[in-house]
Amino acid sequence: MRIASLSSLICRIVSHPSTRLVHLRAIDNAVTSHSTIHYANVEPHRLKVGDSVATRLHAHEKTSKLLENWFNLALEECTARNLVEQGQQVHAQIIVHGVNQSVFLGAKLISMYSKLNLLMDARMVFECLHGCNSNSLSWNAILRANLKHGFFEEALELYERMRVCGVRPDGFTFPLVIRACTETGDVGVCRKVHEHVLELGFELHLHVANGLIGMYGKLGRMDVAGQLFDRMPQKNVFSWNTMMSGLALNFDCDGAAELFREMDSGKLKPNLITWTSLISSHAKCGRPQDVMDLFREMNSRSDGTNAEVVAVVLSVCTDAGSVEKGKVVHGLAVKSGLESYCFVKSALISVYGKCGEVDNAYRLFLDMDQKDIITWNSMMSCYASSGRCDEAYELLCQLGKEHHGEELMPNVVSWSAVIDGFSACGRSSESLELFRRMQMAGVTPNYVTIATVLSSCAKLAVLYLGKEIHGHSLRGFLDLEVLVINGLIHMYAKCGNLQYAHRVFDRMIRKDLISWNSIIAGYAMHGLGRTALCMFDEMLNNNLKPDNFTFIAVLSACSHAGLVNEGRLLFDRMTREYLLSPSVEHYACMVDLLGRAGLVNEASKFVRELPLEANACVWGALLNSCRIHKNTVVAEETASRLFDLEPKTTGSYMLLSNTYAACGRWEDSAKIRLLTRVKGLKKSPGHSWIEVKSKVYMFSAGNSWQPGLEEIYGVLETLVLLMENDDHMLNGGLCNASYG
Repeated sequence: MRIASLSSLICRIVSHPSTRLVHLRAIDNAVTSHSTIHYANVEPHRLKVGDSVATRLHAHEKTSKLLENWFNLALEECTARNLVEQGQQVHAQIIVHGVNQSVFLGAKLISMYSKLNLLMDARMVFECLHGCNSNSLSWNAILRANLKHGFFEEALELYERMRVCGVRPDGFTFPLVIRACTETGDVGVCRKVHEHVLELGFELHLHVANGLIGMYGKLGRMDVAGQLFDRMPQKNVFSWNTMMSGLALNFDCDGAAELFREMDSGKLKPNLITWTSLISSHAKCGRPQDVMDLFREMNSRSDGTNAEVVAVVLSVCTDAGSVEKGKVVHGLAVKSGLESYCFVKSALISVYGKCGEVDNAYRLFLDMDQKDIITWNSMMSCYASSGRCDEAYELLCQLGKEHHGEELMPNVVSWSAVIDGFSACGRSSESLELFRRMQMAGVTPNYVTIATVLSSCAKLAVLYLGKEIHGHSLRGFLDLEVLVINGLIHMYAKCGNLQYAHRVFDRMIRKDLISWNSIIAGYAMHGLGRTALCMFDEMLNNNLKPDNFTFIAVLSACSHAGLVNEGRLLFDRMTREYLLSPSVEHYACMVDLLGRAGLVNEASKFVRELPLEANACVWGALLNSCRIHKNTVVAEETASRLFDLEPKTTGSYMLLSNTYAACGRWEDSAKIRLLTRVKGLKKSPGHSWIEVKSKVYMFSAGNSWQPGLEEIYGVLETLVLLMENDDHMLNGGLCNASYG
């Protein structure tokens, strides 16, 4: 009998080792005893010959209903306990018992296969249900299955099929379709689905309206989301939280605060999710003090906090560099039992590491029993940002050796953090070598990695490698990222190829302030002051407001090109028109501008009248001007200030010595050099390099062991003779040069 075989199947499922035995056996006994009584009354072969068709249909209906209930129970248990083989056996029994066309069981099968990660099986079940003849239940099930596995485009295609088949979507269909639209980000499709919602009268349906609000929030159309929210006749807490999340996502912390007050004054009170969205909105808008105030208010009013809020507040402490506030939040996390969350620990590691307490961060890292890749990356970033690059690299190697599972192998974030650390510490060659190892490890770089590597290329002035990275960015479709493009402009400018730098700049679709600053600084670096100022004017015409870095670039351009009046005017505009407070770098540019133009005394007066304490950069610029224009009086006063600020730096001693030498005061020059030897100061040898046929040749002062040096000197002597013959020698300086 079919009852016996079905009961046997249920017993096999019940007897599975992972089952809650007592509970399921009780269910099985109840179902079996109940079914035995009723099945005797409805089984078709027990009906009498004279029974009516209606009686027979009623008996068949009761039998099918009973089978559906049994199979529903079995499918739910297979799904709950992840029993793939038993689930397939139940599916087979459904076919054997002739109820495989049940829309209810079909939806249950689709759901089971989806949750067991067998999406193809779920799709096959759906296709066997005679799709156009089924109702919205099975369509909703297959839509949900595709969404669960990230097949959003396929879900939208299914929705179109559903409409073609004439199956009417319901209040469960539209939230699924709206979610698919949101994930694709296709504005046209989103509007089309919204029109369908309006046509069928579901716009004010609670769950549909919530979905539409979330969709428009992610599309950046909070005006439409607000209109929908205001028209809703009924709102639940999820409605308010969805609206709040949209405002947070779109950096509208003032709107989020206003909405919070409105909710707080009504019947529905904010919950932890509401607070999380509110605090996140202020964190995204860069309001650290408001975040801390809201966090305190939340803890005083609600039943506590959650791990998500703690992580957000800790990130704000990290950005603000406030380790003391971080410690307060850490204490609260410990009291609330939230410290054990992996992402909270990662946030704590970032706070301590980025605020200079790297050893405390490492202790937290070691205390963790379970570390995810985010935790490892946080610790590596701490080491890298604090200049401890070797330890960051050791951690990277340790992660690769200790963990062989795919999820805990170093990823692009791990490599990028370490590469950036070496680059920031001036170890550019090593950062480039790490980039090569990253590629050999099969890790695809992202736009952050490429931008860091371009910065290293710029520091080393290796144009050929910079071009290779440019090609790599083109092949990886990263050349449209603003960060990468800005890196390319800077790299080409630093490597002396302004033509390429400007070509990259011109091809930019969206130029941000950093783009303009980079190209202006590039022209300034090469002494093309007029061109730099033209680019500055063009930037202003594009309605971009200059910042402090912009004015450093244009003032430097004026200095290198001798544009004194233009530089003075720009410095005045900076303070009066743009209300920017000059930093010590701006003052150093002005001193250099005046000094290079021969206005050494005016530059000296400018330094003495500064509203802030002059640093070594300012005094150094003035001393260099003294050397250029042979002003020993100002040079001596300036040098004494430099000696006090940087007593162990040889640069200022050499500048003063060279100033004396330029004025013919050889004894004074020799005394200064002797003084450096008495103090035990050693000048770092100067380096220069040139790239020939994709190979970099480096030269050091005093190094006579450079390969091919004799040949180079031979060519140089020939050039000197040619220049002498053409009367191109200046002051006899090159003739007197020593090549030994």
